[in-house]
Amino acid sequence: MADGILPRQAIEALIRDGAIRADEAILPDQLQPASLDLRLGRKAFRIRASFLPAAGEAIADKVDYVTLHTIDLSEGAVLETGCVYLVPLMEELALPADIAASTNPKSSTGRLDIFTRVIADGVGGFDSAPAGFHGALAVEISPRTFPILVRAGSRLGQIRFRRGDARLDDAALTALHAQSPVAVPQARIQDGLNLTIDLQSRGGPVGYRAKRHTALIDVDRRDALKMADFWDPITSSDGRLILDPDEFYILMSREAVTIPPAYAAEMVPFDPLVGEFRVHYAGFFDPGFGHGRDVSARAVLEVRSREVPFILEHGQVVARLAYERMAELPDVLYGSDLKSNYQAQGLKLSKHFEPLA
Repeated sequence: MADGILPRQAIEALIRDGAIRADEAILPDQLQPASLDLRLGRKAFRIRASFLPAAGEAIADKVDYVTLHTIDLSEGAVLETGCVYLVPLMEELALPADIAASTNPKSSTGRLDIFTRVIADGVGGFDSAPAGFHGALAVEISPRTFPILVRAGSRLGQIRFRRGDARLDDAALTALHAQSPVAVPQARIQDGLNLTIDLQSRGGPVGYRAKRHTALIDVDRRDALKMADFWDPITSSDGRLILDPDEFYILMSREAVTIPPAYAAEMVPFDPLVGEFRVHYAGFFDPGFGHGRDVSARAVLEVRSREVPFILEHGQVVARLAYERMAELPDVLYGSDLKSNYQAQGLKLSKHFEPLA
């Protein structure tokens, strides 16, 4: 197999070989075209501070020092806003010497403003496991806007596996775009695919702002909540929007984005070159996203301003998308193969809300 992102069938092989194992059997629907969903374990620890383990140190060695209290997730529990939790994951790794891994929140997690990042035994950085890593994983969870109900087996994040350096430089991405367009109406390529913001109302909202002091959200229930109870629609008469600090917004890109079957992509979550705000907490784009005849899919952007109000204008660059090669074609693609939630999406909230009329 060539260098690149491992497809679904290669992840299956890692599971069979014991490179990925779990307390409970890994389920077929955890497998995505280029990633594996990660499941929460049976205990959560309310912690007073985030941390990273030292080299050679297990996560479990530091839990007692930072834990305020322990929560049983067997029957479900509420995680409150403004608190930080650490939850050991069911899955652990024993990777081959040439395979590394990276993690990211699932798209639905990001659209609920749930800040998550994964730590690994003995790894001094978040959301990564080096080639040949052996050890346990845990996820740090901090709901920012909505209180959430989770339980053992809930899936807030996903993991991607890669061999070697698979990222396309600008020349390679330009060549790919010439062969199979990656963005419409145009592709702005500079250190990846640059995405711009769509703030033209066209008679409807340009985005949504999260409400404060709402009911809780069960992360495992879909199509269950009314949008109006949690979100205020935003319109723009002049193509501008002022981001208020500490508010959370759902917006979308002006470009329709395509991820061809032989590629995957990842959003750069924060780029100080384009402004003091963070875009897209959930950054994996699977092969097949937005791909196919008569399929048009925008990138939905989860946006938080930093310390000061910030003005966005229609067409302003707000994010970058890094493309990577797949090690081989996946045997299923994002979209109709998997009845994916966000294929052909426009401005769309997470799957937890009733579809808009």
